[in-house]
Amino acid sequence: MNSQPLPLPPSSPPPTPPTPRRRRRWFTRALLWCLGAAAFVSVACALVLLYALVVATPRLPALNALTDYRPKVPMRIYTADHVLIGEFGEERRDVVHIDEVPAYLKQAILAIEDARFYEHGGVDLAGVVRAGVAALTNGHATQGASTITMQVARNFFLSSEKTYTRKIYEMLLAYKIERELTKDQILEVYMNQIYLGQRAYGFASAARIYFGKDIAHITLAQAAMLAGLPKAPSAYNPVVNPARAKLRQQYILQRMLALRDITRAQYDAAVAEPLTTLSAPAQQFSVHAEYVAEMVRQAMVAQYRDEAYTRGLSVVTTIDSGDQNTAYRALRAGLTSYDARHGYRGPEAYVELPADPGKRADAIATALEKYPDDGDIAAGVVVALDPTQVRAVLADGAEAIVSGDGLRFAAASLAAKGKSAARMRPGAIVRLTQNDAGVWSIVQLPQVEGAFVSMVPSDGAIRALVGGFDFGKNKFNHVTQAWRQPGSSFKPFIYSASLDKGLGPATIINDAPLYFSAAETGGRPWEPKNYGGRFDGPMTMRTALQKSRNLVSIRILSHIGTHYAQQYITRFGFDADKHPAYLPMALGAGLVTPLQMAGAYSVFANGGYRVNPYLISEVTDLDGVVLARAQPIVAERDAPRVIDARNDYVMTSLLQSVAQRGTGAKSNELGRKDLAGKTGTTNDSRDAWFAGYQHSLAAIAWIGYDAPRSLGDRETGGGVALPVWMDYMRQALKGVPEYEMPMPSDVATIGGELYFDSFLPGQGFVSTVGISEAALHAGAAQSGSDGETAAPAATGHYDEPPAAAQPAPAQ
Repeated sequence: MNSQPLPLPPSSPPPTPPTPRRRRRWFTRALLWCLGAAAFVSVACALVLLYALVVATPRLPALNALTDYRPKVPMRIYTADHVLIGEFGEERRDVVHIDEVPAYLKQAILAIEDARFYEHGGVDLAGVVRAGVAALTNGHATQGASTITMQVARNFFLSSEKTYTRKIYEMLLAYKIERELTKDQILEVYMNQIYLGQRAYGFASAARIYFGKDIAHITLAQAAMLAGLPKAPSAYNPVVNPARAKLRQQYILQRMLALRDITRAQYDAAVAEPLTTLSAPAQQFSVHAEYVAEMVRQAMVAQYRDEAYTRGLSVVTTIDSGDQNTAYRALRAGLTSYDARHGYRGPEAYVELPADPGKRADAIATALEKYPDDGDIAAGVVVALDPTQVRAVLADGAEAIVSGDGLRFAAASLAAKGKSAARMRPGAIVRLTQNDAGVWSIVQLPQVEGAFVSMVPSDGAIRALVGGFDFGKNKFNHVTQAWRQPGSSFKPFIYSASLDKGLGPATIINDAPLYFSAAETGGRPWEPKNYGGRFDGPMTMRTALQKSRNLVSIRILSHIGTHYAQQYITRFGFDADKHPAYLPMALGAGLVTPLQMAGAYSVFANGGYRVNPYLISEVTDLDGVVLARAQPIVAERDAPRVIDARNDYVMTSLLQSVAQRGTGAKSNELGRKDLAGKTGTTNDSRDAWFAGYQHSLAAIAWIGYDAPRSLGDRETGGGVALPVWMDYMRQALKGVPEYEMPMPSDVATIGGELYFDSFLPGQGFVSTVGISEAALHAGAAQSGSDGETAAPAATGHYDEPPAAAQPAPAQ
């Protein structure tokens, strides 16, 4: 069968070419649309211009904040040798002049923020058009059009809300700023004002916080890293997001290369440079003077109120950075040494350690957040142990391995039969320290506290001040705030008072028992004792002070009168109301602060003049204008004389005897014969002191518990506080020549002993106290009050054990 071909569909007619009329119609419509759009844009621009001229321009703020730029600059505190020890303020900012900024940092900032900065008039119209085209092409804004001038306008005068009205104000302000300031002034304001993360405001502050450098010393790579921060300080923070910060840095370097700001060799070197940021951007100080900084902060806030934190005050203290670090180390060593003698208390806490490695690491990190490192003492979590080795993980994830002698202190805690509360096991939180050889040891934070202060006796300038073991642990400043009993370290002031009453180093005083009945005291009976309960009978005043005999001091005070002594001690800066006029005052039963003691002993050190301890030497503002400068009174110039030269000379002789042959004889290890001082140990060894001086430096060391309790039966001022004083003086007096005090003309030497020429034997000199001349010559040591005034109230007894005699330095 023959198949018939299928019929083909009719073909479409070819398109009819547009006629000239249709082309004209299409062109007319397009033209009308363009004209309408142009008209709309013109009207819109006219409205914007009208709004700018009529509404916005009259409302533009004055530019005083820029023309008289006063940035919020924190208060900074320095030592006398200009080492930074404290910074206080919400905004951490270092103001830098544009001429001090490295060229490549300026180039990096302009490359990424505003490459045509020196060409436009505040608003980069080419940049606006470019950003607009990009927005139309992509359907949303992908490029910014803000210039550095516009950013300055926004940061100073506008909010960060994204509205057309704010943008109009921003552009108008930019034009106004460009009329008022030069380009360099605008860039300088921008570089000092912009926020860059980590509480850093301005590039100079960021350089110090991120890299620990002055802005003049940063590298090209570091400059590019900092230049990437303004856009998003948190996103490009090199500490928090190092990977993103690195990508941002490389992009900026590429821009600098494209703009021919740097060469290919510079680019390659900068990209390859490893960047190391400070692991703890929070301010790190090379000198531990936290208590000093806080004292200054309080003083400045009291004077300048809230402006203390914003007006860029620079406070120079009297502190010597070397002395301060020496005092800090000496006190910490003394406290840890004392604490170690009393045994290991066991781990501070325990944490459960999950089996999963990731969860275990998280548990350790979380636990150690509550136990921060304390100076050179780190916290760690024990992860494995046996009798010969302990492995602990530190806060940074590193592992410390402790073995051998490093375990000795905690050996009992490792024993299987140790007390459960002190037993070492996995999960235990312990303290560790590492010596210079890298060997780890288990230690513990001491519970005992202490204080140390030194000052220049001639004018009262404080050279070193450490208010406690660690400021972060205990902010109570024991130098200025701790009112404690001084014990035997107070005896020299009673002895000084007695010299003006006719007594002298050769006076024989009976060290014999005393008893005061309840009727005599008006309260409880009082029977004061010497250390160990011994009584040595008649002895000279010099020997009595060397041995710190309590019964002798009481007899001296009884002889001269308690009310007289109470008024006399105010010459040294003590408060009369804190030292009741009772006989226990002779044993240091009143209350003093270590700073008071430093001022009081300075009187002996400087020749008899009362000076005022001071800490702040000078205060300047951001412009270097001096706002305040210390004007101390100075010994032998305008300071008041409170004891005469002969009294001072004899007292220094007596206190040198204590340091060379008495309870402070351990100080002979320093090899100097011009040291003087006195140990002090209060009732039940609750406070341990050493107060002493050399002519150019007075220093006080105190150790005790905040809630007073015994330091231990054998813990005394000579054993606990004196070593701290010695460790400090050993360094502080290096290179200081020995001083020999000139003998005043009204002091006489008879039989090898010192006398006032107005109180010579047989001519007003009090030869004996508490024993008659006849009994003394007869060899009969008699006891009794011999006319002493009884104490109306008294509590306890105060002892000072004699130290093992050390040979005095060669004369």
